[in-house]
Amino acid sequence: MNTSPQVLINADLPLPLFFRGKVRDTYELGNLLLIIATDRISAFDSVLPCGIPDKGLVLNQLSAFWFKKTEKFVPNHLIKAVDDTRSIDNYLPTASRFPYPAYLTGRSMIVKKVTRLPIECVVRGYLSGSAWAEYQQQGTINGESLPKGFMESQELPQPLFTPTTKEESGHDQPLSLDEMKEMVGETLAEELKEKSLAIYHYAREYAQASDIIVADTKMEFGLDGDRLILIDELLTPDSSRFWDAKPYKVGQPQPSYDKQPVRDWLVSSGWDKEPPAPMLPPEVIEATTRRYREAYERLTGRKLG
Repeated sequence: MNTSPQVLINADLPLPLFFRGKVRDTYELGNLLLIIATDRISAFDSVLPCGIPDKGLVLNQLSAFWFKKTEKFVPNHLIKAVDDTRSIDNYLPTASRFPYPAYLTGRSMIVKKVTRLPIECVVRGYLSGSAWAEYQQQGTINGESLPKGFMESQELPQPLFTPTTKEESGHDQPLSLDEMKEMVGETLAEELKEKSLAIYHYAREYAQASDIIVADTKMEFGLDGDRLILIDELLTPDSSRFWDAKPYKVGQPQPSYDKQPVRDWLVSSGWDKEPPAPMLPPEVIEATTRRYREAYERLTGRKLG
């Protein structure tokens, strides 16, 4: 197990491994899952050799915060955010119990095991990132025409639902609403759109009180039987573009509460974006940790613990 008191790279538990993603390690708990948010960080489709201290704590605790806030719009997969490792035993037979490592506290959650839908439900409220690049080239967002004259980082007339595929590797691909209906059916596609927009509207208004702009976000859903529920993470710096409202200015890129220092350094380093990725210098790691922590503390009003 490659860990230190400050950084968790890989979880290593005597439980069946369900899935290891770029950031999360997920283990089987019978009909439930134990999801652990590590401090791994990826950029340009590569996992870097170093971790970002506290990143997993932020992702896990911020997701749990938003799951509680938004369950009035749509149920979610959260059973329990692990704040005491002994509580995990309540979900395991006696023969499977063992001493759990302290790092699970604050960075793991017990969730329902459901059927994941292969769609990223993206909602954009501002013109940025890949949407800005597409608009510059074609005058469209996700294939839909937008009037001329919009500037980078400008607020859109209304939030747009721009779903994509959910690829196991490589880049996700844009989906039209008609294509999504072909994948999951008309009724479910419309429900995904409705719930995604409702959550975005709520989160954007909530964040305004902390002078944070939620420029865009992506969500994942699953089916618990025939019931739609939110899964994975929700409204974190990894899944959303958060901007500080005070220095916000239309017509230019905005500093985000995410891994932008990592991307910027990797670009300037001359790395060819092919694995293996290089080690980050300490100052870039520190700056990235600072951004993740600030996003959590401003949005929740709590100190990270």
